[in-house]
Amino acid sequence: MPRTSGPETREKLIRAGEEVFAAQGVHGAQLRDIVRLAGQSNPSAVQYHFGSRAGLLDAVMAERQTRTEQVLTAELKQAADGLRGLLTALVNAEATELRSERGRRCLRVCAQLSHESGVRTRTPHPTLDGTVYWRLIGRVEGCLTGLPEPLRLERLDLALTLIGAAMADRAGQYLAGATPLTDEPLFLADLVETTAALLEAPVPRRER
Repeated sequence: MPRTSGPETREKLIRAGEEVFAAQGVHGAQLRDIVRLAGQSNPSAVQYHFGSRAGLLDAVMAERQTRTEQVLTAELKQAADGLRGLLTALVNAEATELRSERGRRCLRVCAQLSHESGVRTRTPHPTLDGTVYWRLIGRVEGCLTGLPEPLRLERLDLALTLIGAAMADRAGQYLAGATPLTDEPLFLADLVETTAALLEAPVPRRER
C-alpha cells in the first residue's frame, strides 16, 4: 500500500472527524473511530496531526468557516441596511452548507459548539478571530444599542445558538432523507424573522 503523505492524512482525518463528530456528538465521538474511518493504522494519528481532539475540532471548524466566509463576504456587499439585512446575509451564508453532505455534517457539529464562540466575553474563539463572521456579530450588536450590555451580549449568543440549532436540525432532516414541513426559502426567511424578534424583544420590566 502506498504511503499517505502528511497533508493527505490530515485531510482524511478532518473528513472522518466531520462524519464521526456529527454522528456521535462532539463529546461522545471516539478518536479510534475517526482514525479507522480515515484509513489510518496509527491509533495516535489525531494527536500527531492535531495535538488533541480539540485541535481536530478546530481544524474541522476552520475549514467550514473558510467556506462560509467567502459567501458571507459576497452576501454583505448586497445586504440591505439594518438588523434584518445583516441577519439575512448570515443565514444565507450558513445555508450554503445545506447544499452538500459534508456541509450538513459540519452544521450538526457546529451547533454543538455555539456557546464557545466567545460572544459573551467579547473574546473570539481562535477560529473566529479576525473573520468577517466576527465583524458581522459586532455590526449586529450595533443595531441593539437600546439594550443594556449584559442583556445584549446574552441575546447575541442565544441568537447565534438559535440559528445554529435550526440549521443543524434542517441538515439532520436532509441527511435522514426526511421532508421538512416548510420549503427552504420559507425556512430561511422565517429564521431571519424569528432571530430578529428575539434580538428586538423589549427589555423585561422587573417587579419590585
